[in-house]
Amino acid sequence: MPTYLMFSTLTPEGVQTVKNNPARIHEVNKEIEKLGATVTAQWATLGEFDFVNVIEAPDETTMARVSLELGSRGTARYRTMPAIPIEDFIASI
Repeated sequence: MPTYLMFSTLTPEGVQTVKNNPARIHEVNKEIEKLGATVTAQWATLGEFDFVNVIEAPDETTMARVSLELGSRGTARYRTMPAIPIEDFIASI
């Protein structure tokens, strides 16, 4: 299954949401599953991004739907990119 990296930066509203309800993070992961993708790993980070997520989705269209849905909420800004397994990358050279 294709893998994507999603980097998230919370807006001030998103910071308040997470502060008041940390469990919301897991709720969003379940919402991503309803959209057809799966969060397989997740980290809170320091610096430019607040979270880094590894997400599996069947195709780019599904991942675009996830990005659009999450971005439309206004609680975070997202940067998403495909992740190519290194052996697949080497084989393509």
